Amino acid sequence: MVNVSSSATDELKSAIRGQLLQPGDASYDQARSIWNAMIDRRPALILRCAGAADVRYGVAFARDNNLPLAIRGGGHNIGGSALCDDGLVLDLSSMKSVRIDPQARRAYVEPGATLHDFDHEAQAFGLATPLGINSTTGVAGLTLGGGFGWLSRKYGMTVDNLLSADVVTANGELVRASADSHEDLFWAIRGGGGNFGVVTSFEFQLHPIGPLVYGGLVVLPIAQAKEALVKYRAAHAGMPEELSVWAVLRLAPPLPFLPPEVHGTPVIVFAMCYSGPVDDGPSVVEAVRGFGTPVGEHLGPMPYAMWQQAFDPLLAPGARNYWKSHNLGGIDDGLIDALLSSIGNLPTPQCEIFFGQIGAQTQRVPVAATAYPSRDTQYAMNVHGRWDDAADDERCIAWSRAFFDAAAPFSLGSVYVNFMTQEEGGRVAEAYGPNYERLVAVKSRYDPHNLFRHNQNIRPAA
Repeated sequence: MVNVSSSATDELKSAIRGQLLQPGDASYDQARSIWNAMIDRRPALILRCAGAADVRYGVAFARDNNLPLAIRGGGHNIGGSALCDDGLVLDLSSMKSVRIDPQARRAYVEPGATLHDFDHEAQAFGLATPLGINSTTGVAGLTLGGGFGWLSRKYGMTVDNLLSADVVTANGELVRASADSHEDLFWAIRGGGGNFGVVTSFEFQLHPIGPLVYGGLVVLPIAQAKEALVKYRAAHAGMPEELSVWAVLRLAPPLPFLPPEVHGTPVIVFAMCYSGPVDDGPSVVEAVRGFGTPVGEHLGPMPYAMWQQAFDPLLAPGARNYWKSHNLGGIDDGLIDALLSSIGNLPTPQCEIFFGQIGAQTQRVPVAATAYPSRDTQYAMNVHGRWDDAADDERCIAWSRAFFDAAAPFSLGSVYVNFMTQEEGGRVAEAYGPNYERLVAVKSRYDPHNLFRHNQNIRPAA
């Protein structure tokens, strides 16, 4: 246990506008619970920041007292980087402001905001930027790792839409990082994670989206999955950039549009969002309906913000989660065979494997333009082990790893950093590929003592 004098703690308490929690405080346990129930850590202090000043005090306190430091935004990271044992957690979750400038099409977003918060404000003006697919995800962590979602084929990665950020660095300075100020830091935070400082505000480019999009789900029995995936693969090149189609393989949840006898049986689900003219939606998704003979489908116009929440029930907090991920340049026959074998022995009804389709605009940005390097990725594949009982840990983790290993020969060898679990630190160089050495140089400049290390860590040069 790290010892911090009570006088130092009292001094911090009197300096901040937010709240300082310690073990034994009424809301301490609630404050240390995050999305992935596998993560159980006990910080010495949790500082619920009310603004950038609190962040500066917190960073200085951790640095001066030699405390481990973790940064919590949405608390959604699979590896649990939002928490540390026996250190200080800077909890940014109450810094949730989202300000939209509809004329300039800009969003100014604090680091505690979730996708739901962002979409709620931006969609009031018919605007959006590419974000993830689960509305409870934090904007900050998603963005710092690269970020992609339903709009990425048209508008690129989340970081391709980041215009500037206010960052508290390890020395406690607040700097504005943009294309013409602290350019090296701006480059690094666009994919390099929380390695370089604490972002207290993001400025995003917005695009006219919605408020209605056309989309939904087409569900096929697993017996049709092989042929459907071959058709999906063939259709990819001809799809308009406004259309994103993800393939999800799992046991069918009890969705109201599925016959009861399909519930709990293995299925392949094509989830799609078309953000072009809503009237064109039916004709655009018709090809997807032809991938097989559906056991059920739910398609139509819907508010974009509603579609962004469609998967929340399957991704609610409180379950145990373990992920393994590869970036794919395509879907090989051998990968399809390995996939179907894996779906044949799902360890729990909540486990799934998905191919998140990106490509198009995400591939037109040069590899060296942002820290996020994986511009050859057509699909981000994620093996999502999910279960409720700790007794199932070994079984579910083994299943996830087995398919990850079987899929490796068909992958690009790179990985999306936000999908990496806590024990995958050895893959950090893989995640950043040709950009890794430049990231080390920026880290060495802004955080030479590795204060920000509770993340997929980029170590400074010795």
